[in-house]
Amino acid sequence: MGTISNAFSTISGALQADQAALSIVANNVANANTVGYTKENANFQENDPVTIGGVAYGQGAQVTGATSVRDRVLTERLDQQQQLASASSTRLAGLSTVQALFTPDSGAANSTAGDIGSDLTSFFSSFSSLEANPTSNSLRQNVLSTATTLAGDISNAAASLNAQRSSLDQEASGVTNQVNALTTSIAQLNQQIQSTSPNTDAGVLEDQREQDVSQLSNLVGINQVTTENNGLSITTTSGAVLVSEGSSYQMTSGPVDGMTHFFVNNSDITSGLASGGGELGGYLTVRDQDIPNVMSSLDQLAYSVSTKVNALNNAGSDMAGVGGTLAAPLNIFNPPVVNPVTGIGVVAGSAANMSVVMTNPDQIAAAAAGAGTGDNSNAVAMASLANQTIIPSGGASQTPSDYYSSFVSSLGATITEVQTENTAQSASVTQLQTQNDALSGVNLDDEASEMTTMERSYQAATQVFTMLNTLMASTINLGQATTVT
Repeated sequence: MGTISNAFSTISGALQADQAALSIVANNVANANTVGYTKENANFQENDPVTIGGVAYGQGAQVTGATSVRDRVLTERLDQQQQLASASSTRLAGLSTVQALFTPDSGAANSTAGDIGSDLTSFFSSFSSLEANPTSNSLRQNVLSTATTLAGDISNAAASLNAQRSSLDQEASGVTNQVNALTTSIAQLNQQIQSTSPNTDAGVLEDQREQDVSQLSNLVGINQVTTENNGLSITTTSGAVLVSEGSSYQMTSGPVDGMTHFFVNNSDITSGLASGGGELGGYLTVRDQDIPNVMSSLDQLAYSVSTKVNALNNAGSDMAGVGGTLAAPLNIFNPPVVNPVTGIGVVAGSAANMSVVMTNPDQIAAAAAGAGTGDNSNAVAMASLANQTIIPSGGASQTPSDYYSSFVSSLGATITEVQTENTAQSASVTQLQTQNDALSGVNLDDEASEMTTMERSYQAATQVFTMLNTLMASTINLGQATTVT
């Protein structure tokens, strides 16, 4: 009787184990489309055998729970690629907006710079036209008109760049709250996981933590460190601690020199975030690197053209036979700001401040100093600026048109480079995501096969249970025929 009783116990355990495994399969199927859900497998564990008369009798198996099928190394690699792709994608969007400023007829709402390249050609060509008839009022007026168009387009481009930089600053500042919400959630999940599953997979809790970490890696560049008792610590790529197991450290922001900076524990981590990746890294790279570089080039163009043209106009004679003096300069453009200490003109800000200050076309000094009003030699000199290397560029100098063309080409090359990086990074994310889905995602075909196996196992255990029941009845009803099926 002990052996039959043991058999009943074993088969009952088998039925319970199969039922538990079927429930796990059913849960997988129910969550097949749940974002972030990780497939679970039933944990079958052999029961300790019972020894009777020196013979060990097996006690079957039981399901001790479920384990999520996950690869932490793979998910961490995926997070790392996501933060790189997110950074390059954000940077690419910002650079494309900058490029639209210098693309005539782009159709973009922010294409306010006009065609600065054509403006330069038209402006210096107006002096060439003036050479033929230096006393013509209409030709003189055309010089001021083309100068106004050039100055307006350059200053509008500078204003648009500053507006875009401010917009990016606001976008970057808005990331702070999202980061803090995620780090707080991760710290809370750490506490729950460490208290409930310190040595085993925590299932849904770990799924939630992985989702939060994935979202965080899209926002900022991070490093992950697995700690004792299934905990997790997270730092920025530059080493600032955001989460230490059950504690989170809030990121704060505040203005520094007119731009938002970011802090953790009162330490400024802005530069580290800019190079670390994530959406915030992309914003900061465009805000603090790309736009300032573009603005610097535009300032140099405005400064060089303004100072050279003003200097030549002041060196000649206008229609009244007058030349420029310190007391009464004959400036066509608003002169750049002069450093009060060095006495040297300041390049920074020249584009935003560029404007035409001359209102009387008679003050255009087409003649050389001391020459008659019919002289055109100074107009010739100003027209020749178009072909002179008057703008410093990388240790050399370029003509205004070549400088502007190189500047626009350089911007395009940067965009192409970032586009190539983003394409490669996005492809890597797709590949890693596919690998992760193949490992951890729910495959309905696999689950159907597993369900069939468990159902067959359950049916087999049921048949054995029926046979044991019939055999028990035959034993009890000795002397009576009993059909055993």
